[in-house]
Amino acid sequence: MTNPFEITDKDYVVLVNDEGQHSVWPDFIAVPAGWTATFGPAPRQICLDHIDATWTDMRPRSLAEQLAAAELAALT
Repeated sequence: MTNPFEITDKDYVVLVNDEGQHSVWPDFIAVPAGWTATFGPAPRQICLDHIDATWTDMRPRSLAEQLAAAELAALT
């Protein structure tokens, strides 16, 4: 059985969750709860290129916000 995440001749979408984390998802599988399609459908490599170009901070949003607040508190 072929892994649906490794099929190269089907389209994919880019998903983003509330933490700003990205995922490549097969277009022919329903988007799971908690995720939103933000790009595509497009070939898998185009979706991966989009993620490389747009997801520049790999930290979950809540962690990035917590660290930013701690840095701000340290300045005051």
